[in-house]
Amino acid sequence: MRTRILDLPPETYGHFLPRFLKTPLLCGYSGKVVPIPRGAEPNPTLCGYFFLNSENYTPPPRLAAFLEAGPPPVYVGFGSMTTPERRATADMVIQALKLAGQRGILLSGWGGMEPRDCPDTILPIESAPHDWLLPKTAAVIHHGGAGTTSAMLRAGVPGLITPFMGDQPYWGRKTAKLGVALPPVPFKHLSAQRLAAAIRRLPQDSGLRARARAFGEEIRSENGVGRAVSAIDESVGGARSPRHCRATR
Repeated sequence: MRTRILDLPPETYGHFLPRFLKTPLLCGYSGKVVPIPRGAEPNPTLCGYFFLNSENYTPPPRLAAFLEAGPPPVYVGFGSMTTPERRATADMVIQALKLAGQRGILLSGWGGMEPRDCPDTILPIESAPHDWLLPKTAAVIHHGGAGTTSAMLRAGVPGLITPFMGDQPYWGRKTAKLGVALPPVPFKHLSAQRLAAAIRRLPQDSGLRARARAFGEEIRSENGVGRAVSAIDESVGGARSPRHCRATR
């Protein structure tokens, strides 16, 4: 690709390595969540999360009306995770919200939960920007993907992670250790009763809510994109005008 597309001379390992070692290693997550390991080489720069804001988002009328019609709902969504029984999964969530007496927003996501017979207190939606929606909720229950986890932390609302696979159990344990989420419950161990117990507790646990709110303020104070731009500029010896490093809040 280097020679065929970019029309550049071939690069050998001997020439590439010295330049690579001088290249900044940028980590797009918060050091308040995962600190740099002691003695890490090469020394990385923890920039903070790289958030994409949806400043011009206009919600569908039914979503806006639902949010205005009562107290903040609990958000439940499992992202791209699929389950063998999509309707059964949605039915379990709906039953849990009913048992807890809690308003809820059920995000079908890529996994394609298929909610049916939802009461007026539960709104199924296909999608909505996390940065817009999550701050308007009372709690967030999700699969523990890194992106959704960062959005939950930024929103400053407490949560419960129900991991399916991969790194999701790690984020479940991490958010619980930070004191902003309940201990994770693997999805395969979920039941309507167990989920209802979490849904009852999340909006009522004042300590959990306070810690989540304070942590959200810390995450929002970081400017991950701006720090990354500054680190790149320093590495190439340039200096950009502040207007090129606008904060992403």
